[in-house]
Amino acid sequence: MTEKARDRNRLTPWYVGLAINLVVVAFVGYRMWAGNCPAPAWIEIGVLTVIPAVYLALMYLTFVSQK
Repeated sequence: MTEKARDRNRLTPWYVGLAINLVVVAFVGYRMWAGNCPAPAWIEIGVLTVIPAVYLALMYLTFVSQK
């Protein structure tokens, strides 16, 4: 009755988060472009690249450190 637990890929949630993140960045970028967003370029770069990159890096480190 005892079955050996299947080993799961620890990074599967990270891949899902990456896909969701890419979709959201594309949507927000399109809305900024289509709506002629008056925000400065450095804020747009932060919103579309830096914040998602930090989020993905922290999520990656969390999943890699699990046993």
